[in-house]
Amino acid sequence: MSVVGSSGSGKSTVARRLAETLGVRYVELDALHWRAGWVEEEHDVFVERVREATCGDAWVIDGNYQSKVGTLVWGPAELVVWVNPSRWRVMVQVTLRTLRRAARREELWNRNREGWGGLRLWDPSDSVIRWAWDSYAPQVKRYEAAMADPRHSHLRFVRLRSRRDVERFLESVGVQDLDVEC
Repeated sequence: MSVVGSSGSGKSTVARRLAETLGVRYVELDALHWRAGWVEEEHDVFVERVREATCGDAWVIDGNYQSKVGTLVWGPAELVVWVNPSRWRVMVQVTLRTLRRAARREELWNRNREGWGGLRLWDPSDSVIRWAWDSYAPQVKRYEAAMADPRHSHLRFVRLRSRRDVERFLESVGVQDLDVEC
């Protein structure tokens, strides 16, 4: 199962809750993609890590990266959950999250942390807030196109546009046979 959405949409929270509800492994693609110092993992290593994460027992994968590993994640998946609140909701959430992470010096993965540079909105290379704003509309177009793409006809898409949608969806999820063949 894949959970996607823009930065700040709430996809990680939904993915963690979904994995916990189903009692399956939670995999965060960012943790596989970023080495210490915000260095991108080598492509082949990243692909192999994703291949290992999507093999065997059921899993919930959190992250986008469709251009790099989309077929590895969506090929064996049955469901794509798209967390897609309004752009303004995303901006509020990503701003508050960035402030909290910078103030608390929260470690994200592999010793990486968001710093106060995330508030420099004019610098898209350093600001997750700016990234969330700039990438929102293209992601909506990409996932709307993916939903209509016949190559993804084996997938069921669920688009969650509000917190209420999220809660309803999570309440409706039951334990199912989610095993994936390798």
